[in-house]
Amino acid sequence: MGFSANNTLRHVKSSLLPDPLSSSSFYFTLNGKPLSDSTLLPNPQISHLSTLSHLPRISGGGGDGGATGAESRDCYLKMYAVKKPDKVDPKEKRLGKWLNCAFSYEPLREPCVIEKLGNIFNKGALVEALLGKKLPKEFRHIKGLKDMINIKLLMIPGKQSDAADGAMFQCPLTGLEFNGKYKFFALRNCGHVVSAKALKEVKSSACLVCHKEFVESDKMVINGSEEEVAALRERMEEEKSKTVKEKKRGTDVVDGKKDCGKLEGNEKLENGKKSNNGGVKKFRAVDVALANATKEVYASIFTSSKKSDLKETFTCRSLPLGLN
Repeated sequence: MGFSANNTLRHVKSSLLPDPLSSSSFYFTLNGKPLSDSTLLPNPQISHLSTLSHLPRISGGGGDGGATGAESRDCYLKMYAVKKPDKVDPKEKRLGKWLNCAFSYEPLREPCVIEKLGNIFNKGALVEALLGKKLPKEFRHIKGLKDMINIKLLMIPGKQSDAADGAMFQCPLTGLEFNGKYKFFALRNCGHVVSAKALKEVKSSACLVCHKEFVESDKMVINGSEEEVAALRERMEEEKSKTVKEKKRGTDVVDGKKDCGKLEGNEKLENGKKSNNGGVKKFRAVDVALANATKEVYASIFTSSKKSDLKETFTCRSLPLGLN
């Protein structure tokens, strides 16, 4: 078969396969490498007596693992990239902490309590968790009712107790909403919850709501910062160690005054408490003898006053000489 200098492999295919549709379904290869139909003949790659293979084309129908050419590197990166968790809105997080119970995450409802670190709870949910021993590790310092402080929250007028949007409580003095934007304190002695702004503007040692006296240590910050919570934790540990020391010493704390258990007179210490029953002398008849009576004669009336020297045997009773 003779070809001119401008012939290509396409001319070779057309001479072998006159049908154009059939010729497009085949291609030539040289040593396993496919050749383009536009390859010129003769060609430096195709030497004399070279063997060309004529192979059919197999078109992919999708799903056969073949690439379509439309894919890009970004597609694979997006496919296998690890999805990052959605960022939590700081505002929603703050509202959730101030509007919901710290344990059950349910909306706050009366009665409410706080513990010694300033977290706020629905009392019913906290008591149930204590009874069922279901408190998480961060609340294990709550052992019973003595670790809870009952608080009194003032609901915003016209606000429904089951409302799901916005704050439900406010400061009884300034009207500031209980939503985390403002600092609030709970007074341990009376339980009223007031804003820090109210305590700052009105300097008083008594509750501004019920006028009950309180000291600085009675102020418990609610949902405080990390530094404030650390200070509350330190104070809680100090109170706990102080209570343990007092129990070891056998002291009583009554109305804020300590009784160190000193004994006076005939007093003795029973279960850490004083008792006046200790050291009482046993009754002796001679100590209350009449003025003109001889002690021995008066004491002889009582059988316990003097032991007899006479002895009794199994067969007879001993009697003084002259009486037998």
